[in-house]
Amino acid sequence: MEFPILSTVTFLPLAGAVLIMLIQSLTGRQPDQAEGPDDRVLYAGLVFSVATFLVSLVMFFAVQVEVPGYQLVEDVSWFAGIHYRMGVDGLSVALILLTTFLTPIALFASLGSIRQRLTEYVVAFLVLETFMIGVFCALDLVVFYIFFEAGLIPMFIIIGVWGGADRIYASFKFFLYTLLGSLFMLAAIVYMYLTAGTSDIVALEQFAFDPKAQTWLFLAFFASFAVKLPMWPVHTWLPDAHVQAPTAGSVILAGVLLKMGGYGLLRFSLPMFPDASLLFQPLVFTLSVIAIVYASLVAWRQTDMKKLIAYSSVAHMGFVTLGIFSFNEVGVQGAVFQMLSHGLISGALFLIVGIVYDRMHTREIAAYGGLANRMPIYATLFMLFTMANVGLPGTSGFVGEILTMTGAFQASTWAAAGAALGVIFSAVYMLTLYRRTVFGTITNPALEQIQDMTAKELFCIVPLAAGTILFGVMPNLIFDVTRESSLRVLSLMAGG
Repeated sequence: MEFPILSTVTFLPLAGAVLIMLIQSLTGRQPDQAEGPDDRVLYAGLVFSVATFLVSLVMFFAVQVEVPGYQLVEDVSWFAGIHYRMGVDGLSVALILLTTFLTPIALFASLGSIRQRLTEYVVAFLVLETFMIGVFCALDLVVFYIFFEAGLIPMFIIIGVWGGADRIYASFKFFLYTLLGSLFMLAAIVYMYLTAGTSDIVALEQFAFDPKAQTWLFLAFFASFAVKLPMWPVHTWLPDAHVQAPTAGSVILAGVLLKMGGYGLLRFSLPMFPDASLLFQPLVFTLSVIAIVYASLVAWRQTDMKKLIAYSSVAHMGFVTLGIFSFNEVGVQGAVFQMLSHGLISGALFLIVGIVYDRMHTREIAAYGGLANRMPIYATLFMLFTMANVGLPGTSGFVGEILTMTGAFQASTWAAAGAALGVIFSAVYMLTLYRRTVFGTITNPALEQIQDMTAKELFCIVPLAAGTILFGVMPNLIFDVTRESSLRVLSLMAGG
C-alpha cells in the first residue's frame, strides 16, 4: 500500500491540535493565568503548520501535473456506498499549497498580538487548516460536504472570540449566511446520490443528469458557492466578518476560504451541470459585473481600511466568476490564477493594515497620513501590494485580471467592458487609500513616534511580496500546474 500522503497533509494539523490540547491538559497551565499566555503554544502550532507545508511540497512533487485526472488517490469504504476517497489534480494541488503557505504566516503574525486564550486560538487555526485542505482533496461529495461545512466552526470561533467589538454579530452573520446557502447544496447531494447511486465525484462527472434536474442542481450548488465567494448580493457578511476578525483570521478568510467558492464552481458546477451552466452564463456575467463595479464604488467611500480591502475582495472575486463562466481556456486559467494571486495580495494587505492597527489601535483612514516619513519600509511594501491589487504589469494581479477579461471578451463584449470599469475604479480607491495614509505630512501627533516594521513583520510580508512579483513575472509557474486541470474541466463540460 502506498503511503497515504493526502491523509497525512490533511490531518497533520489536526493531530497537532490534539497534541497541543493534550499537553496543555497534562501540564495544567491555564492560558489566562496572571503570568500571561505561553507563547510556546504558538510556536508548537507553527511547527505543525510548517511541517504541513513541507509535506504539501512533497505531495506537489509527487504529482505529475502534466497528466490529466486525479492522482495519489486514497479510497476506503465508509458506509452505505460512500467512500473516504481523496485525490488531487493541478487545481487542487495549487490551492492546497496556498493554504499550507498562508497558515504558518497567519499564525506567526499573531505572535504578540493575541494574549488571551492562546491555546484555543492556535488549536482553532490548526483544525481550520485540516478542514480547508480536506475540501481540496475530497473526491466524494459527502466527504467534501463534511469538510466544507466543518470549516465554518473554527472560523466562527476565531471571529467570535478574538474579534472586535461587534464580533458576535459578525460571526453569527458569517455562520448563518454560509450555512443556509449550503443547505441547498446538501439537498442536491442527496438527490444526486439517489439518482446516480454514488457520491463518487469522478463517476458523477461522467453521469448525464436530466437537463431539467441540472437547472435545480446548479442553483442549489450555486447558492452555496455564491455565498462563499461571495457574489453580489449575498456578499454583505464579508465586510463585517473582515472588520471584526483578528488580522490572521482575515488573512485566511480572504486568502483561502473565499477560494472554496471558485473551486466548487470548477469542480462541480461546470463538469456535472454543463447545460445549466450554459443557461445561467448571462446571469453569472451580470452578477459578476455588478459585483466588480458596485463593490469598487463602495470601497472608494469607506473610512475603515479593513472594510475597504474587504469590498476590494468582493470585486476581485467577480473577476474569478467572470473567467470561470467564459467557458474557454484563457478565462478559466485566468480565474484560477486570480484566485491564487488574490490569496497572496489580499492576505498581505490585511497584514499591512494589522501592522499599523497593532501600533495605533485604529483602522480609520483619517487617523493616518505621512506614514512614509516614519515607516519607509512599510510604505514601500504597502506600495507594492497597492499596485498589485490595482493590477500593475509585473505583478500577479495584472496576469489574473487581464486573462479573465480576455476570456470574458471572447464570450461577451459587454461583460469584459464592465469588468474593465472595475479595474479603473480599483485604481481610484487603492491609490486614494495609499495617498491618504502614506503621503503628506504627519498631522496626528500619535504618529510622531510610530516605529517601522519589525523583523517578525518583515518575515511575514516578504514571502508574500516575493510570490506576488515572481508569479507576475513568471506566470507559467502556475499555468504549468493548472493547465491540464483547467482543460479537463472544459472537456467534461463539452462532454468529452
